[in-house]
Amino acid sequence: MIRKLTLLLAFVSPLAGRAQHTDENYFISPFDFPLLLSANFGELRPNHFHNGIDIKTQGVTGKPVRCVADGYVSRAAVLHGGYGQVVYVDHPNGLTSVYGHVMSFAPAVQKAVRGYQYAHETFVCDLRFAPGEIPVKRGEVIALSGNEGASAGPHLHLELRRTETNEYVDPMPYFKRYLKDTKPPVASLVGFYPLPGEGVVDGSARKKLVSVARLSRPVTAWGKIYTGISAKDYMDGTSNFYGVHSVTLYVDSAEVFNSTTDVVAPDENRMINAFTDFEELSRTRRLVMRSYKLPGNRLRLLHTGEDRGVVDICEERDYHFLYVLEDNFGNRRTYRFTVKGERQEIPAPERRRGQTLRWNRVNVVQRPGLELVVPKYTLYDDVNLRVEIKGDSAGISSDYMLDAGYTPLHGYCSLSIGMRCLPVADTTKYYVVQKWGRWRAPMGGRYENGWVKAKVRSLGTFAVALDTVAPRVVPLGKNTWRASRNIRFRVSDAESGIASYKVRVDGKFVLFGLKKGVLVIQDREKVERGVPHELEVVVTDNCGNESRGKYEF
Repeated sequence: MIRKLTLLLAFVSPLAGRAQHTDENYFISPFDFPLLLSANFGELRPNHFHNGIDIKTQGVTGKPVRCVADGYVSRAAVLHGGYGQVVYVDHPNGLTSVYGHVMSFAPAVQKAVRGYQYAHETFVCDLRFAPGEIPVKRGEVIALSGNEGASAGPHLHLELRRTETNEYVDPMPYFKRYLKDTKPPVASLVGFYPLPGEGVVDGSARKKLVSVARLSRPVTAWGKIYTGISAKDYMDGTSNFYGVHSVTLYVDSAEVFNSTTDVVAPDENRMINAFTDFEELSRTRRLVMRSYKLPGNRLRLLHTGEDRGVVDICEERDYHFLYVLEDNFGNRRTYRFTVKGERQEIPAPERRRGQTLRWNRVNVVQRPGLELVVPKYTLYDDVNLRVEIKGDSAGISSDYMLDAGYTPLHGYCSLSIGMRCLPVADTTKYYVVQKWGRWRAPMGGRYENGWVKAKVRSLGTFAVALDTVAPRVVPLGKNTWRASRNIRFRVSDAESGIASYKVRVDGKFVLFGLKKGVLVIQDREKVERGVPHELEVVVTDNCGNESRGKYEF
């Protein structure tokens, strides 16, 4: 009986020795109403972990956001995407609280931001403040909640960061007393992955995904394999789902893998693409957390031995696997399954034509009219790259297909494409475009001695494109402008993308913001109601093409 209890404790305590040590009462709630979350820290997102908690604001904007502890405003920024409008407060305990997607700042911060925007005639800004310049007290209103930037609905994005290192810290231990969670994580499937040329699963060298409902049927394997699991967490009072705080895998009672999402450094965010099954995500949008650490994956929240999570099925017997999933509130769920060791032929790895790119070296790929430089540590593992050159000989350039399967890149690569001809003499009109069927995405770039050079962060098909067409600007509700002063324009550019914009009313700069494709006035009080006005709007794309419109209202 004692032995069984010891084993059980080993299984249900995967976080022992890894938990954060926090003063759970240091921070107060940013709101005076009960908290419900729409997202938690570490939730899996495309190319990044969710680096804070998203607090619902009862479906509306304009809720007073209270500073969670004494400190001073260290930074405020206004962006087109991302946080939209965000304010940072440094605290004496070495942490910084970050409040994102807000619709407006506290008066002192708002005054400083607006002063900068009008002085520099720009919507986008990033201001830093000296210690003591704008002090704030615990409970003081720091902002009003909003839906700015890359936000799908009204909420507050709240982060905690280590002030010195800028690392993201899980806020949940500090705010869990304001939340209720009695629901354990739930898994949907388990993945079985044979290493190429070193293992097989059910007689195949391909991965096998099995729903949890079918885990009672043993999987046969031979050689070196690893597993993965797709799971979500849930909380009381809401239908939202969340990321799983901790995943631990045991094989025959020995811990093989653990992921515990307490701290993430900014440079680690894209390493999520090495943690998850990037191919499965790209093809089906399913997120499978792999219990395996790729050679070039430096993500610190992953814990394995020297085998990096690989299990060697080298005996003809049953191997007992156990996943333990745990959330921040101690709710756990376990999944047990058996891998039956069965001697099977292991096929040689599939050989692909192309160039091998090494994850721990600088790689240079050169073809006629093409050069790609992949810096060291940009890849997480060695990959095979196949280059195919296509396109009409009369085109500005060839189309270059850079095919390495579903391979994520950690950082930017330098891409240079040679030009066949120059239809227009103005070389600022050329840029690099990425193609996927009918989909096009501008990569920017500059012309230099017959080449267009750009930075890319994914592989695919690239070419040089020409943009001589100005952005499209369409006024919205113009007949109501004089009375409402709600001046808006729909703005789009089908080629190189919007670079800048500026609006003047009666010759004076008035602040507008580009929000989800619509140019929106920010300070209606700058325009006198009910009297005639003259407005000029100028919108420029990334190739210097300019739209200029004049309106009377």
